[in-house]
Amino acid sequence: MHRQMVPTEGIRWTCRDYAPSAGDHESVIAQTLYGQVQGIVDDGVAVWKGVPYAAPPVGDLRLRAPRRPAAWAGVRDATEFGHIAPQTQHGPLPIDPGLTVGEDCLTLNVWSPAGARGLPVMVWIHGGAYYLGNSAQRVYDGRKLVTEGQVVLVTVGYRLGALGFLDFSAFGDFDSNVGLRDQIAALEWVRDNIAGFGGDPSQVTLFGESAGGGSVTTLMVSPAAAGLFHRVIAESSPATSVYGAQRASSIAERFLELAGVEASGLRGLDIGDIVRATGELVQEIPAKVPGTLALAPVVDRDLVPHYPVAAFQKGYQHAVPLLIGTNHDESSMFKLMKSPLMPITPDKVHEMFQAIAEDHPEMRSDEEVEVTSAYPGYPTKRSALEISRDAAFRMPTLWIAEAHSRRARTFLYRFDQATPFLKITRLGAMHGTEVPYVFGNFGVVPKDPTFKLGGRRTAEAVGERLRRRWVDFAYGRDPWAPYDEATRTTLLIDKHDTEVDDPDRELRRAWGEEILGFT
Repeated sequence: MHRQMVPTEGIRWTCRDYAPSAGDHESVIAQTLYGQVQGIVDDGVAVWKGVPYAAPPVGDLRLRAPRRPAAWAGVRDATEFGHIAPQTQHGPLPIDPGLTVGEDCLTLNVWSPAGARGLPVMVWIHGGAYYLGNSAQRVYDGRKLVTEGQVVLVTVGYRLGALGFLDFSAFGDFDSNVGLRDQIAALEWVRDNIAGFGGDPSQVTLFGESAGGGSVTTLMVSPAAAGLFHRVIAESSPATSVYGAQRASSIAERFLELAGVEASGLRGLDIGDIVRATGELVQEIPAKVPGTLALAPVVDRDLVPHYPVAAFQKGYQHAVPLLIGTNHDESSMFKLMKSPLMPITPDKVHEMFQAIAEDHPEMRSDEEVEVTSAYPGYPTKRSALEISRDAAFRMPTLWIAEAHSRRARTFLYRFDQATPFLKITRLGAMHGTEVPYVFGNFGVVPKDPTFKLGGRRTAEAVGERLRRRWVDFAYGRDPWAPYDEATRTTLLIDKHDTEVDDPDRELRRAWGEEILGFT
């Protein structure tokens, strides 16, 4: 007989004997406001999967803010991942075997050291350009992070694509920013329930990468998210990719044309047609206006009252500690994937500057020349990649770090680590390559060539250091020297980590303090 852990009051546990129904894992039951959920204990880690934090957003709730889930009787099985948000199954981000796609996707997953009580909580928002990805990807498995760090990890599923990041509010009874509203609902669930899973709701670190990073920097300026997190880690945040209501409305209108439907028919539209039209839109918009995304958060004057980077500069953000950074070669991934999401040629970079100038009539006529002159060799393809990287990721990150350091403790990094294969192929530390280091999960993608020429031992050592720093931050400890306007200390993460003062001095001088982005 095994021993089953059953919560009685709050996070206090009692034990009783039971006979496992399948496999050799122990079962573990946690109490939520809506009912009990049963997970498993695997090698000292308690895991609950597919726990609902909101009602299924289907039928009349499609394109509406999330509602609380209905309570259930008895014990709900939480040993399998829930549905992942509708998305193309043959796109650039493969779906792991065994996962299912469905609109009923507002679930989360919890990893916790078995028997944990009152540990810091880390809530992960996955990336995927706001239309791909899921919380159940194998690279996000939390066992290593929670075991090494003694934290509780929560990974969140949220609505993607047209159902999560198009704003149809100008066309009828639809809510704006529903994908962000899902994330807030998940944070509310953490506040109300995580103690029963071994976590401390007063020590929540919100972290995410790419679109997940953009989500968390946007939530930092959302009044509705106040008090729901106490620290933030933003990895490769496209923080300026947040658009105004007029632009968002025009993109939503284009979606309706592609889908061949009136707004009144959106709630009855087949999910396959929604995914198809979303895919067409994602390709079309950045092709027409390089540097822009079809899908992104919207300044709706409600959930998101201000453009995030401008809000940081005006001091409107939540004054919580922030760890933020980018990768050295962000844009090389988009070149590898032949993705239109970033301008990667000199011609497209020029088009991007022209489009920015149209949105910023006050912009100096020589601004493009001044910026591009800071990149030796421009207009070579390599320098175009660097400009694209900095426009989308590095400069927004520097603008945020600069502004936030005036309000709260701020830590800036640049991830330079690349394996021999990534170096020799000139891909380098491309977009997303830090994620396996954060979770300690290497080699989970089939036929991944990352270690084809070796370098695994070094990568594992870098990952161990990186995770220790991320966890230190979640515990409220300084992971390295803080960033301020006097020193601008930056941690360069590589085979050997180094703290360098103001390594981006020339970039800052070339781009200036004025935010260049699309409105």
